[in-house]
Amino acid sequence: MIRFACACILALVAALPVRAAVDIQEVTSPGGIDAWLVESHEIPFVALEIRFQGGASLDAPGKRGAINLMTGLLEEGAGEMDARAFATARDALAASFEFDVYNDALSVSAQFLTENRAAAVDLLRLALTEPRFDQDAVERVRAQVVSAIRSDAKDPDKIASHTFNELAFGDHPYGTPVNGREEDVTALTRADVIEAKSRVMTRDRLFVSAVGDITAQELGVLLDDLLAGLPERGAPMPGKAEYRLSGGVTVVPFDTPQSVAVFGHEGIDRDDPDFFAAYVLNGVLGSGGFSSRLMEEVREKRGLTYGVYSYLYPMDHAALMLGQVASANNRVAEAIDVIRAEWASVAQEGITQAELDAVKTYLTGAYPLRFDGNGPIANIMVGMQMQGQGVDYIATRNDKINAVTLSDIRRVAARLLDADALHFVVVGQPVGLETTN
Repeated sequence: MIRFACACILALVAALPVRAAVDIQEVTSPGGIDAWLVESHEIPFVALEIRFQGGASLDAPGKRGAINLMTGLLEEGAGEMDARAFATARDALAASFEFDVYNDALSVSAQFLTENRAAAVDLLRLALTEPRFDQDAVERVRAQVVSAIRSDAKDPDKIASHTFNELAFGDHPYGTPVNGREEDVTALTRADVIEAKSRVMTRDRLFVSAVGDITAQELGVLLDDLLAGLPERGAPMPGKAEYRLSGGVTVVPFDTPQSVAVFGHEGIDRDDPDFFAAYVLNGVLGSGGFSSRLMEEVREKRGLTYGVYSYLYPMDHAALMLGQVASANNRVAEAIDVIRAEWASVAQEGITQAELDAVKTYLTGAYPLRFDGNGPIANIMVGMQMQGQGVDYIATRNDKINAVTLSDIRRVAARLLDADALHFVVVGQPVGLETTN
């Protein structure tokens, strides 16, 4: 996916210290738009995060890639301004607007100085409610998307990831990249772009957070000014993405001296009561850097790779547990055997108390470091809303980590980890591996 970013705001020091309490206010605008706010008046700027739930998964049938193309066009002119005039106006305000889209959300990130707030909001409102979608801009951004698609087709990591998703989810939007396929993107029209906007950028799927030099009353007025002109309802959300893979291997031939493998099976939902235990478990299994079990067994003991990792990947309509490894063509089969064996070992035996204590220390100690500025804090808060977390989550998250016991880990490991269900998509010329199903 292309990341579409406007000019950066003036470099400013974060308004909130790393370990300060994050005092979240719940704000409702006069027009009924809900948002979360952290006031911080030390530095005169505001970070605003907006999410439209559904994202690229709301592409119309046969129009995959339309929402991604539309997102890239939001900064390419609005109202009476073409792309150049819009960029000039934004830069004159020292404002930053970023537009991006993922399978489950379209994101809008804005930062602006207090003295320019009104003008910056007026400009952003035009981008959100009156984008021009000029034909020359459509062709320019389409060419960028096609270039990215062609680049991904030569990237073993992307090939592996895209192939895994296609095998896992088939015709569901999760089964194809948000960029779409080249033939689909080439066929998209300006009318498709306009329809794509109406499917996703609506008030019924809106989440907002703000951090910085603004009061709750001021934010309420800003939200109505900025967002009240959006349509009320968009396209229905897609249904559940049924996971279609069983354990095995899929080989994608590719001329490279090193094979890349993406592997995984079904995961755990974000709202599952066992999610935090699964999160801590994976910290030991595969996300803990050089101290993880997979790194110890695959890299440190056997020298089969420079890096291997695993991670939980909960989405709105499916949940996966995934991992990735790269190894020489003549050694990747052994790496896969070791990963399967360690997966089975942790499923059967769990982890040690020392490992549990160490990963808790790391996870709880690293968490406050995420709050290193207005932008990151606003981004975290909007994510909390989309996940259904309460405003107390930041204060209680580490307590949830620390509450995980060794018996919790053993129970969840036995429930979640299934070595026989692991499917490996291997891109390269692996020796001793063939597609099994």
